[in-house]
Amino acid sequence: MDKLAVFSGNAHQELAKDICKCLKTKLSEALVTRFSEGEVRVKINDNVRGKDIFIVQPTCPPTNENLMELLIMIDAMRRASSQRITAVIPYFGYARQDRKDQPRVPITAKLVANLLTTSGASRILTMDLHAGQIQGFFDIPVDHLFSVGVFTDYFKSLGLKDLVAVSPDVGGIKTARAYAKRLGMPLAIIDKRRESPEKTEAMHILGEVKGRNAIIVDDLIATGSSLFEGVEVLNKAGAKDIYAAIAHGVLSGDAIERLDNCKHLKGLVITDSIPLPKAKEHARIKVLTIASLLAEAIKRIHNEESISCLFD
Repeated sequence: MDKLAVFSGNAHQELAKDICKCLKTKLSEALVTRFSEGEVRVKINDNVRGKDIFIVQPTCPPTNENLMELLIMIDAMRRASSQRITAVIPYFGYARQDRKDQPRVPITAKLVANLLTTSGASRILTMDLHAGQIQGFFDIPVDHLFSVGVFTDYFKSLGLKDLVAVSPDVGGIKTARAYAKRLGMPLAIIDKRRESPEKTEAMHILGEVKGRNAIIVDDLIATGSSLFEGVEVLNKAGAKDIYAAIAHGVLSGDAIERLDNCKHLKGLVITDSIPLPKAKEHARIKVLTIASLLAEAIKRIHNEESISCLFD
């Protein structure tokens, strides 16, 4: 492990330090600040020549700031003659713009993939992409992890019975099926119609939820409109306790206020892929760490071992 070095920008240093604890190494030192006019200033304080570099930096809000920090850090590492640079991006921002679904709109996920590759990244380690096909936007290796194991271990510890996995839309069936398989429970789907990018109208439920404890599973929660509308539909359909397992808790806008008003959601379970100090203080939000999952992936990548076991 002498050739391994873990760095972090300002996006989520707490997660980077937790990863280093799991790896039994220290977080390498880098100066990531701003010049007086606001431009990102980076200086790598540790020697990285010939080393295997891992930069932990989710591109979460402020997305543009964190993305630029990551790009500039990668460039600095490349120019300092590091052997390999892996961008560890627990939350991949701009992932929702992954196709042209309207005239004259960009495919920003592809643009960000190009920027990361051009800056000098050798490979990408990420988790729960909004769309799996984003892996194909890269011309470098992408290791795509899933948080399903972290969530299922937590729900097993609760000892809940009569569970049902609920997909909030047709696009999330594959993820919900993974939960259903691991926990041995049936699957249900909320059929909804989207009125705008921010507003949806839930229609009806495909599957049996009456008298069951429901777990809504999704990759991210932003304003939470889809989730909380789904909770109300499940409650009207006779579901008992309703939980939500969301990989990335963006919780933008008035999401926390909506959660406070959504009395039928017993618990919102998210990961620490994004730093959310306020979420940890909320009585109905449970934050699960992904540090050990990412640390194991980093160790296996460094040792040129398979990470397939992390998907079992």
